[in-house]
Amino acid sequence: MASSLPEPTHEPTHETARAAASEPVPSTVPEASRRRAVALESFLDNRLAIAGLVVIVLLVLFCFVGPLVYHTNQVNTRLAMETLPPGPGHPLGTDDVGYDVLGRLMVGGQTSLEVGVGAALVAVVVGVAWGAVAGYVGGVVDALMMRIVDAFLSIPVLFLLLFLATVFRPSVPMLIGVVGLTAWLIPARLVRGETLTLRTREYVQAARTMGVKAPTIIVRHIVTNSVGTILVNATFQIADAILVVAALSFLGLGIPPPAANWGAMLSNGLNFTYSGYWWLVYPAGIAIVVTVVAFNLVGDGLRDAFGMDRRR
Repeated sequence: MASSLPEPTHEPTHETARAAASEPVPSTVPEASRRRAVALESFLDNRLAIAGLVVIVLLVLFCFVGPLVYHTNQVNTRLAMETLPPGPGHPLGTDDVGYDVLGRLMVGGQTSLEVGVGAALVAVVVGVAWGAVAGYVGGVVDALMMRIVDAFLSIPVLFLLLFLATVFRPSVPMLIGVVGLTAWLIPARLVRGETLTLRTREYVQAARTMGVKAPTIIVRHIVTNSVGTILVNATFQIADAILVVAALSFLGLGIPPPAANWGAMLSNGLNFTYSGYWWLVYPAGIAIVVTVVAFNLVGDGLRDAFGMDRRR
């Protein structure tokens, strides 16, 4: 009678156990979600960036919700109440035509923020589209498109803005268009540089091989993966646009009265500097400085956050 052979056992040996323990466990978290989580964590750890974000939120509430609570007449002048010092009924006094300075600061902030955000949006959209197309197509098209950018960069921005502001009638849409169409050059160069790197990635090459159309690749793979650079630049664009609008208004090329903005208030207040009417100068000047610094702090925080994301 033949003896039966022993059945092989399936108990893991020490070697197989160690090998299994050393194998990396596949992550269940998508790479894009992980990167966003890393960037958000880094941004939240930046106290200056959070402080800047809080200031921006407070400024938006001050400018857009404040007039609903603190009612003032910013249309009709009242010369009998001109240059009143800060006091009861007028916490920041009145200006040279009787407008309440606190109420005018709120209304002027609306114009400054609207133009700043709108111009930054125009600049980012135009610049991203231009830079992504130039970098993705490459060759003669890239060279021609970037030479156009270089040609516009050689023109002094302030000179071009002054020319456009004198040709067209100043208004909020006009200022958004003028400032935005003179600020798209920097995001175009930044996104073009990102595109030159991203277009060599494996997923872009795979999409090309599969026959995916160029516009789809640019939007889905190029622009989406450049969102960090785009967001950082957008915050700086807003700060720069607010400064440009203030400079134009300071030179008398802003939106005419009764419309208000911080640059016009500052320009008007400087005429009374030596008269001791400090409340006509400092509020608008401080508002401009605080707003620009807040957006720059948020931009620095986003830049550090997305830089940390890439390092990890």
